Amino acid sequence: MAEIVPAEDSSHRGLRTPGRPLATSRTVGHVRLPFDSEKVPLTLVQVVRPFLRVANQIEADSPRAAYLCRFHAFERAHTTDPKSNGRGVRQFKTALLKRLQQDEGATKHTRRESSDAKELKYLFYKYDHILKHARVAPSESREQLINAYTISSVLREVLKAVLSGTDAEMLADIEDGIYVPYNILPLDPGGSQQAIMQLPEIKASIAAIRNVCGLPLTEGHRKAGASMDLLDWLQHWFGFQKGNVANQREHLVLLLANLHVRLIPKPASMSKLDDRALSGLMEKMFENYINWCTFVGRKSNIQLPYIKQEEQQYKLLCIGLYLLIWGEASNLRFMPECLCYIFHHMVNELSGMLCGAISLNTGVKVAPAYGGESESFLKNIVTPLYMVIYEEAQKNNKGTADHSTWRNYDDLNEYFWSTDCFKLGWPMRLQCDFFCTLSSKPQKSINLQSITNEGHEQKWLGKMNFVEIRSFLQLFRSFDRMWLFFILAYQV
Repeated sequence: MAEIVPAEDSSHRGLRTPGRPLATSRTVGHVRLPFDSEKVPLTLVQVVRPFLRVANQIEADSPRAAYLCRFHAFERAHTTDPKSNGRGVRQFKTALLKRLQQDEGATKHTRRESSDAKELKYLFYKYDHILKHARVAPSESREQLINAYTISSVLREVLKAVLSGTDAEMLADIEDGIYVPYNILPLDPGGSQQAIMQLPEIKASIAAIRNVCGLPLTEGHRKAGASMDLLDWLQHWFGFQKGNVANQREHLVLLLANLHVRLIPKPASMSKLDDRALSGLMEKMFENYINWCTFVGRKSNIQLPYIKQEEQQYKLLCIGLYLLIWGEASNLRFMPECLCYIFHHMVNELSGMLCGAISLNTGVKVAPAYGGESESFLKNIVTPLYMVIYEEAQKNNKGTADHSTWRNYDDLNEYFWSTDCFKLGWPMRLQCDFFCTLSSKPQKSINLQSITNEGHEQKWLGKMNFVEIRSFLQLFRSFDRMWLFFILAYQV
């Protein structure tokens, strides 16, 4: 029997990689048995147990992939506790190393592909195909799909470790995640069997947002196949984040289902989304936007189609677009009129795309000004506006600076209450005064008197239109209700 080599300290020698064979001792007639994945030291349970369990599950299908999973588990265990200080860690690592010595040579001849990476990739895509097939025709049980998710995630991590620094193209190919996390509604392929997904109002809402008939599609949309819905379509065109789309999809389904089930009188069919529920949500969602359009003297860009059958789809697209803007707006949520400005232009682009309008500036079909790239909404719209907020906040000197020297949320939002906000244009011109801020450091060479010299127009530097100047009268304005209460109380 060959000598068992104990785990070495990582400070003296690096771990072996699958490309360098371990010192092996071949046993004639060796039969591979499952490695006990449950007898794991408590300090290593979360680190290695998933890999050992998956190795046992896939060993019959691919012994080499099972070996690579165990090898990765050994590497993680050694990285977590290189000196084997934990209780039972040294015994566990010794037993696992012995198993790796037995399997290293024997499994190498059993792989289907020419390399370990290709063997793992073959098995990874096998389970990935199961998941993609379930999205189109969900026939597998949820337990089977959860098992497929688990195996796929483990294989992907092992494959990334094997490919690290060697094959960037293959590594990028597997980066596209297959996870479908959720909060309340399991909208993944196997979730249709859950009790909440059997509710008629939930089914009606999901069916409504999955109606993508007649929408202009790109190559990216065609790859999505039957699993695409209206929010996926908006994501492809406007560049929203995947996590935001997943959250707002669930948000929209629950909003529609709640309104649908509370309708009085009840709909004739609960399995079809009632127009009253959608119209009610539209009124609540866009009340502030309509008021904003009226105030600034602009016509609303929400234009319902003439064809009745397309009306529901258009309403859902508008609601979905606003929810996606709101979900990714971060601190811009404190500036609701700023969101109205963003939505005003984006819904105009949406309407132009749906009707196939031609842009007067470019002479081609209307397309989103900031679309075409992943996370383009965050990078090109939210980030520039957020940086203005951030730079202004740095000028408040920890709350001690005068209010007239910096712009807070209200000041910035007031800018979008005037028609001057349309000077920003779309795409937004970052050289506009709105995006210009002064440094918080005092400048000796600049004073107000020199700025307001005769023959020059008075101009605020870094302060747009609305300057909040407070005096002692602000005490009465801020607490007007309290003063009114005192007056009435004394009168009584």
